[in-house]
Amino acid sequence: EGKSAMSTPQPGVFAAAGPLHLALEYDAPALDAVTLGAVRRALADGVDGAVIALGACAYRRLGGAAEAQPPAAIEGVANTPRDVFVWLRDATRDRLFDSARAVDAALGGGLALETAGFDYRDSRDLTGFVDGTANPKGAAAREAALVPAGAPGAGGAHVLTQRWRHDLAAFHALPVAEQERVIGRTRADSVELSGAAMPDTAHVARVDAVRDGVAQTIFRRSFPWGGVAEHGLYFLAFSRDAARFEYLLRRMFGAAGDGVRDRLTEYSTPATGALWFAPSLEELDRLAA
Repeated sequence: EGKSAMSTPQPGVFAAAGPLHLALEYDAPALDAVTLGAVRRALADGVDGAVIALGACAYRRLGGAAEAQPPAAIEGVANTPRDVFVWLRDATRDRLFDSARAVDAALGGGLALETAGFDYRDSRDLTGFVDGTANPKGAAAREAALVPAGAPGAGGAHVLTQRWRHDLAAFHALPVAEQERVIGRTRADSVELSGAAMPDTAHVARVDAVRDGVAQTIFRRSFPWGGVAEHGLYFLAFSRDAARFEYLLRRMFGAAGDGVRDRLTEYSTPATGALWFAPSLEELDRLAA
């Protein structure tokens, strides 16, 4: 009993370090225990709160215990599976740069996507709406994010990453009241719309979902990215069960069987999408042994 119950999640899953972010996605088909160990050492004295996650194929090849699966095919949802994901955060760009270079050297190349991000105003998305208002906190966050004790991969977390590109010109051309109907919250103070004021197509209505009596809660750590020409949200979330991600994406993209699609997808498009597994510290030690 002891080993499952004592599994320690990677501290970076919940750490509040920031406000600068760097997400690195690698194609590393030859990843082995030695290389994974080198990645861990590269981060040992670097950025606080780093997270290391593995794509399903790489995780299984190294002997991972959890039931990690590649993402399901959903029309409109990008599917770009890769092998290694590293999320870095810090207060200074120079430390992020040094840590990213160390990770890259440990992996010997294969960088497929590098996304630099930042916290925007008071935890807002570039649309101007607060992001993560209903995110679980404390024990509820751990309950939503982590594979429970006793299950394969206990203390680890399934991870979904997607780089969304916003059409801010189109979104901001809407009157504020209509923007609020797209999101499902007020823009100024992030109060959820209620009753008839909440459209079935609102983003909040689509992702605040219950399935078979169980709330499909996930723990989101997304961040804005980009500059003037191109910008959006790097969606990053942790879950005890990868099926929650699929269910919520089906509800967003009109593939849940009810014929309803999230209006937010009219103004933002995911160009990438990958599922990963972030092992517990104990399993990372085992996989890198």
